[in-house]
Amino acid sequence: MGVVLYGGAFDPPHLGHVAVSDAARERFGAERLVVLVNERPGHRAVHAPAEDRLALARAAFPRDGVRLDPYPRTVELLRAEDFVDPIFVIGADQFHGFLGWSEPTEVLERTRLGVATRPGFPRSELDAVLEQLDRPDRVLFFDIEPNPGASKDIRARIAAGESLDGLVAPAVARLIEERNLYRP
Repeated sequence: MGVVLYGGAFDPPHLGHVAVSDAARERFGAERLVVLVNERPGHRAVHAPAEDRLALARAAFPRDGVRLDPYPRTVELLRAEDFVDPIFVIGADQFHGFLGWSEPTEVLERTRLGVATRPGFPRSELDAVLEQLDRPDRVLFFDIEPNPGASKDIRARIAAGESLDGLVAPAVARLIEERNLYRP
């Protein structure tokens, strides 16, 4: 088994992210994953500095290797680093937009994609993407439970002074409080 990579902005990491990593670890037989905190995502703005997001991810994923990913695009990471038989884990919503990624054909040449699917996400939308790929055999689907929240919803709760119980790990909630993150 090669390395399982799980990248994202993790702004902040929540229990849905942890559920994806747990399901990927089980599905692909990986003892550990490498969690890659994107330093400067090329596809979205971030709300907390990279070092804070790195600390939050280390708190959310204590049993995994967690490090910064300095590359704005996945294809750049895969070109620059020598991963052994990698599986890059993404969510169904990200796979839905995969054809808009920078050089998706090369991404699939350099890694297999592990796509986390959840009940209620239309499989027909994923199949429509799969049908347009040169290497659909490089896409591996696995199921997860529904996500209890999205990072943007969690940031809104923090800004409103609401509880994060059941949405983020207690260690993540403590760090958000200590570092005064996501507050107006």
